[in-house]
Amino acid sequence: MITAVDHVQLAAPPGSEDRLRAYYVDVLGMTEIPKPHVLAARGGCWFQAGVVQLHLGIEAAPAGGGKCHCRPAKKAHPGLRVEDIDTYAARLEAHGAAVTWDDNLPGYRRFYSEDPVGNRLEFLEPGR
Repeated sequence: MITAVDHVQLAAPPGSEDRLRAYYVDVLGMTEIPKPHVLAARGGCWFQAGVVQLHLGIEAAPAGGGKCHCRPAKKAHPGLRVEDIDTYAARLEAHGAAVTWDDNLPGYRRFYSEDPVGNRLEFLEPGR
């Protein structure tokens, strides 16, 4: 029996950790949490807000060399509930993040944005 979502993992290219920290901590207001020692060597960062955890994992180049084929999620995305969605959207825009409003989900106000490596994020609040 599934009881909860523990975390959502998104992919990121090598060397993007500082940009991810700036976005997820400074823009979204999340807290970086330490990765277990055995996983920290792989790179990436983990963030938390309340019970919500987002893990940003580094997608390395394929075995045998070559360029990293990290592709940000454009359709797949986490849906993050927020309070005072208008203020939250203004916060993202003030930090230079594009906000795209969508009114196609009855009972909710929501918008989409992207993190600095292009992962799609949905922010939603139950309608008033």
